Amino acid sequence: MKRREFIAGLGGVVAWPLVAQAQRPVMPVIGVLSTTSEQLVAPGGPDAPLFAGFYRGLNEAGYFEGHNIALLFQWADYHYDRLPALAADLVDKRVAVIFACAPTSVPKAAKAATDTIPIVFVTNSDPVAVGLVASLSRPGGNITGVAFLTELLNAKRLELLHEAVPSARTVAYLFNPTTFDDGRIGRVEAGALSLGVGLSIVNATTPAEIEVAFAEIVRQGIGALLVDSDPLFFTQRDLITALAARYAVPAIYQTREHVAAGGLMGYGTIVPDAFRTAGIYVGRILKGENPGDLPVQQSTRIEFTIRSGSPSRCRCSPERTR
Repeated sequence: MKRREFIAGLGGVVAWPLVAQAQRPVMPVIGVLSTTSEQLVAPGGPDAPLFAGFYRGLNEAGYFEGHNIALLFQWADYHYDRLPALAADLVDKRVAVIFACAPTSVPKAAKAATDTIPIVFVTNSDPVAVGLVASLSRPGGNITGVAFLTELLNAKRLELLHEAVPSARTVAYLFNPTTFDDGRIGRVEAGALSLGVGLSIVNATTPAEIEVAFAEIVRQGIGALLVDSDPLFFTQRDLITALAARYAVPAIYQTREHVAAGGLMGYGTIVPDAFRTAGIYVGRILKGENPGDLPVQQSTRIEFTIRSGSPSRCRCSPERTR
């Protein structure tokens, strides 16, 4: 029955709907803190698959945006220095839960902003090593989440790249220097040393700087490229894979999405699955569970993806982390 017809049917009893509306419980608000931007997560955008996973997790937990939850987004537009202020704004707005989604700089900013509002994170680093939680099984405090470990797989990516391009005496490492320093450069340097290859670090913090980085790779005559697991490089995968093809630089990436965009190889976890698990955790917390009692989940299924034929076709070989 339409609302107008329903009220008309009540005749002179018009106060009851107003009272019921006043007693309706306030819809909980989930604050989303992200390095990306709104247009990038819109349908068809490069980050849309990730947030689709988050919404799927919320739905599985029984929560639907506009029905029994609301979402408040804070976008950093890849300006990592804005994260503390954006996190503080979510705290000021007294959101029910903060979803802090990759890289480590995001949950670090959320944790610094509040020790009372529950936080669910997605991170590409070891959450214990970077100080997000006390342990994986009992994170404690107001924080828990999902670690998809893409950064910890860089050494293996370097090994696979070396096997595919053994003639490359030096490998370029595309890195975003504004990301949280979790020791990844040192681990990549150690991996290159063990393989007996040189390593040249090329930095980029914007799409324009990515193009400059490729120009530097070509200038140095570097024979292969390892792309770091930074959200910027995930979002800009079309640009990066196109530049790698233009300059004939064999490269390895973190996800199958890079290979689908035209990249040569991808080795990493299935990131949308991590976002889905985070959505489920947000739902469980909204139902009353303590985040500190929810163990940090780790993505253990890894895909090795190789481009086969056209850029839209790829071969995926799933395996488990050891």
